[in-house]
Amino acid sequence: MKVLITGATGFVGSAFLKKILEDYQFTPIITVREFNQTYKTLQQFIVKDLTTTIDWSEVLIGVDCIVHIAGRAHVLKETAQDPLQAFRAVNVDATLKLAKQALAAGVKRFVFISSIGVNGIHNTEPFTEDDMPNPQTDYARSKLEAEEALWQLTKDTDMELVIIRPPLVYGEQVKANFLSLLKWVYRGIPLPLGWVNNKRSFVSVDNLVDLLMIVLTHPNAANQLFLVADSETLSTTQLLKLTAKKMHKSIFLLPVPVILLKIAATILGKKNTAIQLCDSLEVSIDKANILLGWRPSISIEEGLHKTVTAFLQAQGQSCKD
Repeated sequence: MKVLITGATGFVGSAFLKKILEDYQFTPIITVREFNQTYKTLQQFIVKDLTTTIDWSEVLIGVDCIVHIAGRAHVLKETAQDPLQAFRAVNVDATLKLAKQALAAGVKRFVFISSIGVNGIHNTEPFTEDDMPNPQTDYARSKLEAEEALWQLTKDTDMELVIIRPPLVYGEQVKANFLSLLKWVYRGIPLPLGWVNNKRSFVSVDNLVDLLMIVLTHPNAANQLFLVADSETLSTTQLLKLTAKKMHKSIFLLPVPVILLKIAATILGKKNTAIQLCDSLEVSIDKANILLGWRPSISIEEGLHKTVTAFLQAQGQSCKD
């Protein structure tokens, strides 16, 4: 079974590629920005810029499934004059162009990695697949638009669509916001988060990859949307304390009222960051369990241990437990 993986050398993509190479029933084809010597034995398709006109027809010959992971994700330091349009160009337009060519090539299944941000940025009850979308960021809006375009394209066709919405993904070689959190704890920076008592869902990259492996072929995954997360939730405070424990570091969490944090963050133009740190965001994984028989393979403590171990190794240290 030939599987085309876009974004195969990124954080999630590389973990998925590693897993799929262990299963001999799959033959992966990967997209890369430039030829990658690490995977010199694999078929590689060079894509320097997803926003350019790309002829996918040759590489799609004989492909059974596409796992589309590549995209424009959260940008820590935004430089685009029109961020929403920049997200749309990659996450919507480029995705739809690939899907149209996949449909023409007879690809059987298209798996699209979306975001829990499509549901919203906080909740009081766990998000489910049936909730009305409520994207609050340009990134999430572009993901929702991509989902809608894909549903419209694939309806009444033979190409099956599977959409996965993960919350914040962590694991070995994690980047972006979770890497910043690791650095805060490692450096012993005092944080005003001692009174945060929320519930946040996260997903280990290992658990996300396990679900991806299942939806490649499971008949019940066809034309379905799935939310994915670890089994447990943690408050921001618990996450920081557990991370510090794994690092054998002291952590200083100052007891600042949440309302004051939000006011200060709003003044500084960081309202969404405060919501992510202070509010709850829980995800129900019941649908994946019922339809696919999927449950997370590792706990959040195991996943965090692997994450911290890899981070400390990058700092030239080792994890002692």
